[in-house]
Amino acid sequence: MAYKETFWMACDSTEQLRAEYGPFHTRTEAEQEARKLGFGFLLRYEHIIGDNEDIKEVRCVFIELQPGAIVLRPIRKLHTRCATCGETEVHNEAWQAEVWADIHEFEHSRHRVRLFEQTRADGLKEINDWRDASCA
Repeated sequence: MAYKETFWMACDSTEQLRAEYGPFHTRTEAEQEARKLGFGFLLRYEHIIGDNEDIKEVRCVFIELQPGAIVLRPIRKLHTRCATCGETEVHNEAWQAEVWADIHEFEHSRHRVRLFEQTRADGLKEINDWRDASCA
């Protein structure tokens, strides 16, 4: 006797080349994760399983989330890199990057630390004159 197995994925688009995250057992779990990631769609996979435990049919159903319900949270990482010796570190907060740079430059005279910001939208980008302006 055949039966249906269902699981859920969070995804960013309906295109063939899309980002998918999951699987989840319930729609609620997938929807929560999609909101965290800023994804606008859920994908429900339905597998029809045959008598010999083999997959007979696969169905994919896209569900678009309500636009107002999506919480877009910019994911930002800060990278410090010494231009002299190449030592690097990754930070979540601007103050962490500044403390690391201060310690590194204090311990290694004549070294200069550069700051880079990484986001999904822009990739890795250097922040020029970051010591003169606030990078928060």
